[in-house]
Amino acid sequence: MTGMLSLATEAVDTTITSSLLSTLQFWKGQGFVAFSTNLLTGILIFVISWIILKIILRSFKLVLNKSKNLSELLITYILKILSVIGWIVIIITFLQHIGINMAPLVAGLGVTGVVIGLAFQDSLSNFFSGAMLVINEPFRKGDYIEVGSLSGSVASMDLMCVTLNTPDGKRITLSNKLVWGVAITNYSYTTKRGVSITVSVPYNADLTVCKEVFTEMIASYPEVLSDPLPIIEVHQLADSSINFLLRPWVKPEDYWKVYWRFNSQVVGKLAEKGISVPFPQMDVHFDKNVKI
Repeated sequence: MTGMLSLATEAVDTTITSSLLSTLQFWKGQGFVAFSTNLLTGILIFVISWIILKIILRSFKLVLNKSKNLSELLITYILKILSVIGWIVIIITFLQHIGINMAPLVAGLGVTGVVIGLAFQDSLSNFFSGAMLVINEPFRKGDYIEVGSLSGSVASMDLMCVTLNTPDGKRITLSNKLVWGVAITNYSYTTKRGVSITVSVPYNADLTVCKEVFTEMIASYPEVLSDPLPIIEVHQLADSSINFLLRPWVKPEDYWKVYWRFNSQVVGKLAEKGISVPFPQMDVHFDKNVKI
């Protein structure tokens, strides 16, 4: 692979050198006045083309923003692709105008395009993964998502990466290839989210009383939705405790508010009924008939 890339690079360098030599000969034959005039008109064309490109991109943005079916990320992605294509056209036009023959260079790049594509396969993979993300639209700007072990609110997305803002103020940048290659959990996709809470009580506790305590607590929270009804059930018979699973339903923005408030109050509410929260323990029994 390295040898192929080296040969491709040498071929491109040779093509560029040949093109530059022929360009220098062309400039020499033109004369200083003609070259200066050509260069100034080329700069003028460059500036006018740049202004036209900005106007075109702004017009496209206005048109795309009127569509309710296109997300902000998709609009940004489309505009960046158009911007890259536009700049390529402007640069090639400018170089052609001042006398640089682009045909040999383009032909040289065409011959070595496969090898160069392999060398930049990660970048191309990020580009096409980004295209899949904007087409399938698993998230939008502002959504709170989980990508693998990382989570945060989507701040931006471009041709190469997705940027997340975490609740604790961190800024995480992930390549599009990484995001598209793992499971994406979007917590902002629906209007309701179940708050999963596990509460442990001792084996000698009255389970009916425990359930009443949990029901009263959940009912006192205005953020908890009435539909669907909260789930309060015995979930597991563990080694040192009986574990309840509670799942009240709330709006996504109220998830942590309810979760933290419940955990901060449940120990005190159980203590009012004479129920303590258990801790891991082991009972050891000695046989009096065994001599040590």
